[in-house]
Amino acid sequence: MSIKISSRKAKGRSLQQLVAKKISEITGFEYGKDKDIESRPMAQSGTDIILRGNAQDLFPYSVECKNVENLNLWDAIKQAKANQKEGTDWLLVVKRNNEKPIAIIDAERFFKLNEEVILFLEGKKEDRK
Repeated sequence: MSIKISSRKAKGRSLQQLVAKKISEITGFEYGKDKDIESRPMAQSGTDIILRGNAQDLFPYSVECKNVENLNLWDAIKQAKANQKEGTDWLLVVKRNNEKPIAIIDAERFFKLNEEVILFLEGKKEDRK
């Protein structure tokens, strides 16, 4: 038995709303319709999470969400890259039933982020001396 289209859309929408809420929590910007952070309505083109103004500055990612049981990872990454806004990194968030969401980013960007954290923490250690 296949899942209804309306159920599929609701499943996708729930992941988008979860991601929008998490971005809201870490940036301090509100999410919801016509707010700085918004889950894109189904069947509209573009990133799945709309980030406006300072919210985009604090969270510089173009987010693609996939809430599916079976995923063609490379097609999903291709879509994330196709919707990537200038000045941002692509971010793919995937989930399936009974599993936690997983974030996927470019490996070079992942290592660069960690390098920045290490340099920041080392600077903090120097400040305490």
